[in-house]
Amino acid sequence: MNSLGAAGRQSQHTVRFDWGSSGARAVAEGVDVAVVVDVLSFCTTLSVAADRGTVVLPCPPSASDAPTYAAQRQAVLAVDRHRAGPGQVSLSPGSLRRADPIDRLVLPSPNGSALSIELASLATTVVGACLRNAVAVGDWIAREHDAEIATIAVVAAGERWPDDSLRPAVEDLWGAGAVLAALEDHDWPGLSPEAAMAADAYRLIAGREASHLRASASGAELIELGFGEDIDVAAEVGSSTVVPLLSDRGFVVAP
Repeated sequence: MNSLGAAGRQSQHTVRFDWGSSGARAVAEGVDVAVVVDVLSFCTTLSVAADRGTVVLPCPPSASDAPTYAAQRQAVLAVDRHRAGPGQVSLSPGSLRRADPIDRLVLPSPNGSALSIELASLATTVVGACLRNAVAVGDWIAREHDAEIATIAVVAAGERWPDDSLRPAVEDLWGAGAVLAALEDHDWPGLSPEAAMAADAYRLIAGREASHLRASASGAELIELGFGEDIDVAAEVGSSTVVPLLSDRGFVVAP
């Protein structure tokens, strides 16, 4: 069934939710605010960077000129998580916390980073959200936009199967749902059934985020690979009040 008509785009609703690149093209074109959610780990690392005042430049990992791109912008290029040595920054949020202060960081990621770039071509404003700052993102949207006219798209990045197809990742459903639940707490109208479902999914696990993250497929994989620390950081629910806003300079702290 072709879902690119008005119904598939959820265009009858002002607050929408979908997955990945195809979902972004369906629900985020022309919206006032698009929220990218990649809990493990792009948006969590992004929130840690924003807390430290670091400007993050999104970059897909397939970009062959990433080193040149970083050098031209006098930015540090994050290395592959599995190849990071002592003091090097990677997609792992813990590596950023241990690093010396960084002014600008190029952060490659096949999901959240690539999706951020795509959303920038579709929406007026793009912000990054995870469990650490979901309430802050919801509060910022409610403070800076008119609930009667603003259109919002929350897009979960998901992960990739070996054939490069989208694997919906439950941690991103929870992260997106946390943003949408925060909007509901502001009595924000117009949520699509898909958006309301995501909010309900988060409310079901609220207060138990850490254990659910560790038990999820993505969490279990990170633990097996020795990156359990990433889950600990991702589970710092509500610890950040900073909203990363994508600008011409990269992700900066929203006013």
